Amino acid sequence: MKANQINSVPVSYFFIQKHSAIIRLWHWLTFIVISGIIITVLINSTIMNPRGNVAMVQEQLKSKGATVTEEQAFSVSHEYEDKFWNVHKLLGYGLTFLVISRIIIEIAEHVEEKISSRIKNALGLYRQNDGGKNEYRHYLRVKTGYLLFYILVLFMALTGLGLAFGRNLGFSRELHGAIKEIHSLGQYLMYAFIALHIGGVIIGENSKIGGIVSGMINGNK
Repeated sequence: MKANQINSVPVSYFFIQKHSAIIRLWHWLTFIVISGIIITVLINSTIMNPRGNVAMVQEQLKSKGATVTEEQAFSVSHEYEDKFWNVHKLLGYGLTFLVISRIIIEIAEHVEEKISSRIKNALGLYRQNDGGKNEYRHYLRVKTGYLLFYILVLFMALTGLGLAFGRNLGFSRELHGAIKEIHSLGQYLMYAFIALHIGGVIIGENSKIGGIVSGMINGNK
C-alpha cells in the first residue's frame, strides 16, 4: 500500500483481511499439530505418568500370578510413556517443518499478505490518522503478538530438536537438562498465547469486527 493511500483506508480493512489458501492451510495444520503436541503432554503428565501407574501394573500382574518389584513395574509403565513421547517427537518434527514453511511463505507471499507489510501499513495509519488510533494500536498489538508467537514456536522447535538429537551431537547431561527446562518453560508461554488468542477471537467475533474465523476458512473473498 502506498503512503498516499493510507488515510483513505477504513479501519475494518486491517481486521477483515483476505487470506491466501496457503496461509489458511498453514494456520489449520499448525492448529492441528500444536493441539496434538499439547494432548500428548497432558496425557503423559496424567494418565501415562509412570509413577502413577506403578501400583496398577503390579496389581494387574499379580492377578495373573506374577509378582514384580516397583522398579520393574515402573519400567513397564515407562515404556508406554515413551511411546507417547515418540508421538510428541514426531509432531515436533511436523512443527519444525511448519515453522520453516512459514518463513518461506512470508518471503514468497504477495506483498499485501505479508505480516511485515500489514504491520508497516497499520503503523503508518497510526502515525498519520487520528480517526482510528485505538483500532490501529490494537491491530499493531495483535500482529506483534503473532510475531512473538512465531518466534516462540521457532524457539520450541529448536529446543525440541536439541532434546531429540542432543545426545547424538554430544551434548553434556547438564546442557541436555538445561534445554529440557527451557523447553518446559516455553510450553507455558505457548499455552498463555493460545488462551489469549482464543479469547481474542471470541471477543472479536462478537464485536463490530466479526468474520475472523470465517476469514481463516474462506479467506474473506
